[in-house]
Amino acid sequence: MQVNVEELSPVQKKINIEIPAEKVNEEIEKAYSAIQKKAKLQGFRPGKAPMQLIKRTYSDAMRDEVMRKLYEQTLYKAMDEHKIDPVDSPTIESDILEQNSSFKYSALVEVMPQILLKEYTGLAVKKEIYTPNAESIEGELKRMQNNMAQLIPVADGSAIESGHSVTVDYSFSVDGFPEESASAEEAMLEIGANNLIPGVEEHLIGMKAGELKEFSLTLPEGYRNKEAAGKKGDFKFTIKDIKRKELPELDDEFAQQFGEYDTMEELRAKMTEYHTRHEIDRIDSEFKERVIQALIENNPLDVPEALVKRQLEYMFENLKNRLKSQQMSIEMMGLDAEGFNARFREDAADKVRGGLLLMALVEKENIVVSDDDLSERYEKIAAGNVEMLDRIKEYYSSNRDARNSLTAEIKEDKAVEFLIARAVVTEMDAAELKAA
Repeated sequence: MQVNVEELSPVQKKINIEIPAEKVNEEIEKAYSAIQKKAKLQGFRPGKAPMQLIKRTYSDAMRDEVMRKLYEQTLYKAMDEHKIDPVDSPTIESDILEQNSSFKYSALVEVMPQILLKEYTGLAVKKEIYTPNAESIEGELKRMQNNMAQLIPVADGSAIESGHSVTVDYSFSVDGFPEESASAEEAMLEIGANNLIPGVEEHLIGMKAGELKEFSLTLPEGYRNKEAAGKKGDFKFTIKDIKRKELPELDDEFAQQFGEYDTMEELRAKMTEYHTRHEIDRIDSEFKERVIQALIENNPLDVPEALVKRQLEYMFENLKNRLKSQQMSIEMMGLDAEGFNARFREDAADKVRGGLLLMALVEKENIVVSDDDLSERYEKIAAGNVEMLDRIKEYYSSNRDARNSLTAEIKEDKAVEFLIARAVVTEMDAAELKAA
């Protein structure tokens, strides 16, 4: 057997293998003999059909069996001898297998890159400065106030205004696109929420209960069906009912509706505390992402496509689950698996690069996880729930795979902390950071 290995890239190798004719003939004869013993041909008892007939009838089955056997006998042996550890199943291309001829085939394999960390201390990274934002608190209070609003019927003869909630019967169609047709009765719309196709709300404003209106609009460029974008959409609305929102006062009585607060000052203070913690967590998370990105930029790395594909699949499933929890779907975002992969491929590749570089750093700097590190993480997962803490400890103590996964996660976090401690950090406010 002759083996030649080509290095196509740091993460891709091509293994070329040639098996001599003698070995090919030997396996062909073995395959035909095995087939002959089981073959059921009309006019012959099992195992008694002549070999000449067997060869004429079962040549395709013989080739499949011999090629499978030759791959098993030679490919993994070749990879072992050349210390090739594939990250996914090889892609095989081969000649046609023929008697009295050597058999040649090639296997395309992806391997882990060899990582030589060069620049990982003194990374230049920008970090946002936390700035308290009273407007955000007031905005959240207004959202809560809006959610607690009561809907009150408007006076007879009143016209629709922005902010009104309207009950309608409607129909919608696009000529040549029957799949876009839609209709509903007693549908509730909030005017001014901008949830409708641009231009629709402007036609509804000024209408009164009992009125019917038909109109057409050009569907916008970003319409969910790209083929229908730019086409004329025909609308028909009947106004059934109009209501206005009556907002509660932002007073102590309002605060008391949320259970644990007696005054608006208490509610506002708690919201400020929550907002501060949320913003600091966001800033820290984005800062860590910039640190990892700086590590990637200073240590360019090719990554196997198989790992990128797995990361994309994970990200896609994660997004679908998050949307499902919000009663939404990937289709509502105008995406499918193919579109998602095209849009987020480089993000997935960077996730893989970052993970590989951090684990290389863990190994290079001998970063370890102590029992105290694990105990601290258990407490973080339990979030103050003592009963839950005992169950978490038991779970990770009895499940080695889960414990190993958690240990790897902690190592990665410690590697990021190592980078941060040695980074050159420039702090700036959000506006400066956005402009940078």
